[in-house]
Amino acid sequence: MAWIKRNLAFVIGGVVALGLLVAAGFYIYQSWSQNDAARQKLNETYAALDLLTKKTPSPGNDKVNNTQIAIEQQKQLLDWMSSVSTFFQPIPAIPPAIGDSGNSAVFRSALATTIKGLQDQAGSVSVGLSPNYGFSFEAYRNQLNLSPASLAPLSLQLGEVKVLADILLAARVNSLLTIQRLRISDSDATGPAGDYLDATPTTNELAILTPYAVTFQSFTPEISQVLAGFATSKYALVVKSITVQPAGAAGSLAGTDLPPGQNMPMPGMPGERQYMPGYPGPGQPGMGMPGANGLPPPGQPANSKGGLQTIVKEQLLRVTLQIEVVKLLPKK
Repeated sequence: MAWIKRNLAFVIGGVVALGLLVAAGFYIYQSWSQNDAARQKLNETYAALDLLTKKTPSPGNDKVNNTQIAIEQQKQLLDWMSSVSTFFQPIPAIPPAIGDSGNSAVFRSALATTIKGLQDQAGSVSVGLSPNYGFSFEAYRNQLNLSPASLAPLSLQLGEVKVLADILLAARVNSLLTIQRLRISDSDATGPAGDYLDATPTTNELAILTPYAVTFQSFTPEISQVLAGFATSKYALVVKSITVQPAGAAGSLAGTDLPPGQNMPMPGMPGERQYMPGYPGPGQPGMGMPGANGLPPPGQPANSKGGLQTIVKEQLLRVTLQIEVVKLLPKK
């Protein structure tokens, strides 16, 4: 103790120095740990950068900035999506804006008017229909009270069915057999099975795809006109598949009398259309000559000796198209 008292300043200095050495050691250890962690993180960053530069495509280098190019291309894609949205116009509902609380009498009136209009249109262009055909809405023609919740979906379906029917009638197919749609309400259980599809709509990030099917009889020129009608429609209608087979005698519409006109089969075998040399072929106008659509001149039989010979006999076909109506989702 006497020594400590005589060298008190030295002892205090030694204790302080020892404390500083301990603090310095701790600081060095802590800095070393931080440097090690930083080195490890830097190595991971280098490894990630090396991996990215070896990818195809890579983020780029000092000469090519692929990241900025990707941002610009994404903007171009969004601009393109905005511009093409004009070709995805929604099909108007019939009646429009009926809502979930609409009056069922309003829908029934619009349904009757629409069906009558389509029937009259079919008659005016000589397209055959089954007697009093309801265009897939047979279940609702005699319904007095409809569920308010089903009115809006039904009015949208009616508008879509009318668009499909308009394209087929504009192409002047020989006969429209069926238009099939999805079931919406309990009332659909009372309708003919041939009016419905056993399918469900598909929803993705951009749109709702609603399936339909149409079946009709025609010759090949009318089939091309139907497909052209779907392709040029201002609405988003996608033909997913087409099935074609000979119509045959059993495929005709029983009890449907088609008036004479452009779409009637030509004289010869049932379900055939004949074309003679020097007269219009498939899809060609009459050009003011007798025997338009391949018919021989008045008074001359189709297969008489010494007359015009038939060079083409076109078979009447039964066609089924699987169609999807594309409805864009609201923009987020």
